[in-house]
Amino acid sequence: MAVADGRGVLVYKEMGLVSQVFDEPTLATLQGHLAIGHTRYSTTGGSRWENAQPAFKTNAAGGGIALAHNGNLTNTGVLAESLAAEAADSDGAGSALRSSSDTDVMAELLAREDDLSLEEAIVRTMPRLEGAFSLVIMDERTLYGVRDRHGVRPLCIGKLPGGWVIASETAALDIVGATLVREVEPGEVVAIDEEGLRARRFAPPEPKLCVFEHVYLARADSTLGGQSVHQVRRALGAALAVEAPVDADLVIPVPDTAWSAAAGYAEASGIPFGEGLMKNRYVGRTFIQPSQTMRQLGIRIKLNPLREAIRGLRLVVVDDSIVRGNTTKAIVAMLREAGAREVHVRITSPPVRWPCFYGIDMPTRAELVASDLLTGEVASYVGADSLGYLSLEALTETAADPAEGPGGLCTACFTGRYPIPVEAQVQGKELLEGLAPQR
Repeated sequence: MAVADGRGVLVYKEMGLVSQVFDEPTLATLQGHLAIGHTRYSTTGGSRWENAQPAFKTNAAGGGIALAHNGNLTNTGVLAESLAAEAADSDGAGSALRSSSDTDVMAELLAREDDLSLEEAIVRTMPRLEGAFSLVIMDERTLYGVRDRHGVRPLCIGKLPGGWVIASETAALDIVGATLVREVEPGEVVAIDEEGLRARRFAPPEPKLCVFEHVYLARADSTLGGQSVHQVRRALGAALAVEAPVDADLVIPVPDTAWSAAAGYAEASGIPFGEGLMKNRYVGRTFIQPSQTMRQLGIRIKLNPLREAIRGLRLVVVDDSIVRGNTTKAIVAMLREAGAREVHVRITSPPVRWPCFYGIDMPTRAELVASDLLTGEVASYVGADSLGYLSLEALTETAADPAEGPGGLCTACFTGRYPIPVEAQVQGKELLEGLAPQR
């Protein structure tokens, strides 16, 4: 977290879960009226302390700048090279990159605009960035929210009785008792200070909201593009029941992201809906575990079958996606061990065949089970009696913002059509490793 009191910016960060890092005594030391926070999902830069956000820089005048980022830049290498060249031309002026993250590169770019206010520095710098970036930025007196011109990652504005909130999801507003005002628009900078809220543009909007937000990433109780994520997922499940029907006894979700979709599938198919897997609430998402071994162990710890509810039945198991295939394979095996007679897997998205360079950690095709396997082959790999995916057309028509239509969505992980150019050089976490000092 970074906190400002009008005179200075204090940053406190550490490795681990939020509950491990921030206890009551620590929070009591963070005094101020402005704050930004971040729980890092590593895309560019390894998992180490220097890469924890918010990134912090001081400009030539000694002012502090804190920045937190959701997404992933696609021209990080070019920007880092330009910073190195600028430092060389100015005899080493400007601070060195302290981490290997694209977030640190953005913060350094802002800090080097020492002839401008932070707001003007943001407006000048943002057009240089390519890729996906939803940002919260602050100095001693002002909070800024920024969304790239494609709006790949969500960002919204909420109003409190005595202040304002900017968050990645509307569900966060509900938790703190804020009222949703609107989403930050693609290509927009919003600023909040003692005068209230103001906004300006740095680029014309070219909307390409990540459709995987609706499929998996967003919480079901959030809204995206004016649509309830829960209702979208129910509709995806209903569409899947039409496109991939099966004769079965029970529809069960893979908790928790597939609950809404499974309910929609059950309602549309007429097959009863029930629970077949119990989730351990104290284990995080296995999809984002840093190693294959940890993911596989996490799956067994996270989910446990309800044997009496599924024994002898033909199951429709509804899930949101198959990425690496390990979770699905383990779930099918668990259900069979628990006595399920048949296991039919139904997925509320098309096959994930292409890597994401815009903020989801699946950077190589080799990791994706469907990249070179047909649907029947994936079914055999995961051990299912049958496998059915939702069509791209049904997904995009259901998830699209009514004002933008399907063309306002990024579907690159399904189609390989990337709306934002990707550098030819190797992408991934290690892009800047070796340029920043190790702690």
